[in-house]
Amino acid sequence: MNIATIWIIVGIVLILSELMATSIVAVFFGIAAIIVGLLLNFGLIESYSVQYLLFGVLSLVLLFTARGRCKRWFVGYTADSTEQPSRLADDIGRRVIVHSDFHQGAGRVVLNGVQWDAESADALKAGDVAFVVANHGIKLVVSAAKSD
Repeated sequence: MNIATIWIIVGIVLILSELMATSIVAVFFGIAAIIVGLLLNFGLIESYSVQYLLFGVLSLVLLFTARGRCKRWFVGYTADSTEQPSRLADDIGRRVIVHSDFHQGAGRVVLNGVQWDAESADALKAGDVAFVVANHGIKLVVSAAKSD
């Protein structure tokens, strides 16, 4: 097996290893290794020092120029708080059903089909109707009486 084939195999292994790690780094090292292997195969480079130098430069160039653009393809898209405003304020005044009894002011409610941790000064029991009056992060504050 010649050195060009080894570079190409290493490149393919690096790209495949990206399937197990979501850091989006190994794929660019893999692409650089494949390019070095192809250049070696076509006789465009020969010395070991040029191979390693080209591999290092290509890896860094690919990593810093393409990683940001390609990252969303590999890990998906997550909206930033600046891209999509919070909609929690829209739920203030909404009707919720108490899912579990409130003990020491804490319990669970169902809002839009989703269970939420909640706080309340009222003694609420499972099945009661309550209304959202505020939120503290991902915890709702509810009350038995609807506020105006």
